[in-house]
Amino acid sequence: MKTTVHKADSRGKADHGWLSSHHSFSFANYYNPERMNFGVLRVLNDDIVAPGMGFGKHPHDNMEIISIPLSGDLEHQDSMGNTTVIKQGDIQVMSAGTGIFHSEYNKNKDKEVKFLQIWVIPNKKNVAPRYDQITIDESSAKDQLLQILSPNPDDHGVWIHQNAWFHLGNFAKGHNEHYDLKDKTNGVYVFVLEGDIIIENQELNKRDGIGIWEAPKFDIKATSDSKILIMEVPISI
Repeated sequence: MKTTVHKADSRGKADHGWLSSHHSFSFANYYNPERMNFGVLRVLNDDIVAPGMGFGKHPHDNMEIISIPLSGDLEHQDSMGNTTVIKQGDIQVMSAGTGIFHSEYNKNKDKEVKFLQIWVIPNKKNVAPRYDQITIDESSAKDQLLQILSPNPDDHGVWIHQNAWFHLGNFAKGHNEHYDLKDKTNGVYVFVLEGDIIIENQELNKRDGIGIWEAPKFDIKATSDSKILIMEVPISI
């Protein structure tokens, strides 16, 4: 087993007034040659958008983009004709493929919106752009792992053009969880949303991340009430 640990306070930070963002990997003005990606996981941004503010219309192509709201309401519009609002409990995915434009705004004028913006490098280029969103029952992740993303349109959660699986877990203090990789050649990046956990004798706290590879499985222990996101992705790009 090989691991790399990214403590919360080691992340890149951007504060634009209307947007506060922490970058687990190099993004925009944050550049760290040792933190470019974890396999095909290219971007993991922890964003807070001020009331009524947001990202104006901008382009993407050949990237799988996943948004996971943590609180508040995020209004989405895109060049495919979608106008939607996503909130806590929703999972949004876009295959940018041959190219899309989209905007994301905080729908509320009186409170922040917090969400994770995740980019995964696809295994197919120039696919037809695609949008989807689902609502999950987060209570299903109580003391177990809930799959929210996979490569298979017929499987649980949303799907992307990549051999990747994402899971959410809400664990009570003292809970022990076991994760078996779906593909033993993949790696896993675990991001702690809330609380404290231990993985392979490594203590991890809120907003810490750990990358694990060359390991078919690993164990997780919650040392406080915790919420985590597990992202299993190919290591080779």
